[in-house]
Amino acid sequence: MAMTKSLILLCAVLAACLAIAAAGWSPGTATFYGGADGSGTMGGACGYDNLYNAGYGVNNAALSTTLFNDGASCGQCYKITCDRSRPGGRYCKPGNSITVTATNLCPPNYALPNGGWCGPGRPHFDMSQPAWEHIGVYQAGIVPVLYQQVKCSRSGGVRFSIAGSDYFLLVNIQNLAGSGSVAAALVKGDKTGWIHMSRNWGANWQALSGLVGQRLSFAVTSTGGQYIQFLNVVPSWWQFGMAFSTNLNFVH
Repeated sequence: MAMTKSLILLCAVLAACLAIAAAGWSPGTATFYGGADGSGTMGGACGYDNLYNAGYGVNNAALSTTLFNDGASCGQCYKITCDRSRPGGRYCKPGNSITVTATNLCPPNYALPNGGWCGPGRPHFDMSQPAWEHIGVYQAGIVPVLYQQVKCSRSGGVRFSIAGSDYFLLVNIQNLAGSGSVAAALVKGDKTGWIHMSRNWGANWQALSGLVGQRLSFAVTSTGGQYIQFLNVVPSWWQFGMAFSTNLNFVH
């Protein structure tokens, strides 16, 4: 009888694991930073600066190197739930999940073995404290999680924040719905053709062109494969440090 119960339990565990894998969930870990109001998460390695202005708010996370992908993951959305089946799971808040946006990098700490929780090969989320406390008990500090990338839902359209200098345009592309992240970008002045941009760092895309005084258009391809042209979204009187919102956004 005891053996039968053990087999039944083992089968149930295996079935649960297979169900999780089929649903696209992956195991990872999560900590938190930035204070009880999340203010310490502003800025970061994606270059979004004020996360409220950029459309992301407090439900955000810094990704370990493995997930951050040299900034290509900036803006992507991840659904995270605490995993009660693994060590540390007693600190989970059962039944809760939260969707966060990738807005920062959690770098390895090589003062710790293997670079710590954000070391190479570890899928880890350093979440804003308010987001983390939705799934975990504060006293734990770290919890095992299951995560999956999901579609992003955004309010309003894509936003372009402009920096650079006279012959160097640096554009932070923000508030993408759908896949949430940028695969390719082009810019066009009213006196030029389309100019290919390259990723500088994070969500910042660059063009080595003199476009000051020209009306600007952008063409963006999301990592979901959708292509949108944002025509004449920046007026000719733009200045470095300004940001411009659109009424278009991505579905995938």
